[in-house]
Amino acid sequence: MSLPLNQIAADVCVAPQLTPEAMADAAAAGFRSVVNNRPDHEGGPDQPTSAQIEAAARAAGLEYRYLPVQGGYQSPEEIAQFALLLEELPRPLLAFCRSGARSTRLYMQALQSS
Repeated sequence: MSLPLNQIAADVCVAPQLTPEAMADAAAAGFRSVVNNRPDHEGGPDQPTSAQIEAAARAAGLEYRYLPVQGGYQSPEEIAQFALLLEELPRPLLAFCRSGARSTRLYMQALQSS
């Protein structure tokens, strides 16, 4: 499986919805951390849950954080939380949501807020 990555910084990439199986690929690609920005069940019952992805990420040796945010609006608190994750998590970091767009927005807003 090749990961559908979009590089937005030297050590940060975003992606659309990832599966538990993609966590081993992320680790093999050199990522050290994964942030899931998509709320559970947003895409219906077939969407993998955060718990499923977290288990696979940890099994692959990755740090994992779940920061679910809505697609149309990210609050100042959510942006601040993402900025903290950017500070604390080892890089390279991979963030994902439905399309990669809200993870990109969170990253850009976190940079502006710091």
